[in-house]
Amino acid sequence: MSAEQSPKIVIVDESPIRAAILEEGLREAGFTQVAHIREMQSLLARIYAVDPDIILIDLENPSRDVLEAMFQVSRAVRRPIAMFVDQSDSASIQASVEAGVSAYIVDGLKKERIKPILDLCVSRFNAFAKLQEELERTKSQLEDRKIIERAKGILMKVKGLTEDEAYVLLRSTAMREKKKIGEIAQSIITASEMLK
Repeated sequence: MSAEQSPKIVIVDESPIRAAILEEGLREAGFTQVAHIREMQSLLARIYAVDPDIILIDLENPSRDVLEAMFQVSRAVRRPIAMFVDQSDSASIQASVEAGVSAYIVDGLKKERIKPILDLCVSRFNAFAKLQEELERTKSQLEDRKIIERAKGILMKVKGLTEDEAYVLLRSTAMREKKKIGEIAQSIITASEMLK
């Protein structure tokens, strides 16, 4: 694994000793670009400054506040996140999954486990990101369909067209103007609202 291919990893850990163990494990596993953030103040800004590919958060015995801060980070930063904790309860695990933490490892700080955990973390993150993308696409297609239906209704009323004719007009206009049908439909709705 060359330095160019090696993902940039940031370790968030207040303990320099634990961070050093993690860092050593990462380097042994071939990860060369590793940064360490010790300060929890303005954590988001610090993470954005490093702009890592993967985030490892190592917490000894996290309080609710600390966990909440970490979950805010995971919601804001769209990156694979592995969270190591020494102790946990099922509510924390549930909350971490909802917040988008890709891997939540209890009592998991052993050097030889780092690479498989990271691989799992990245693959889970990618699967989750793909699902979210598909959901967004489906939502936007549904939204487009509603807009097209409304625009067809307006054209049928104003121009006395059948439903098929209204759709053909929308489609041919979109092709002529090199735009999506949804955009043309939105223009018709906007124009008709202005002319009311």
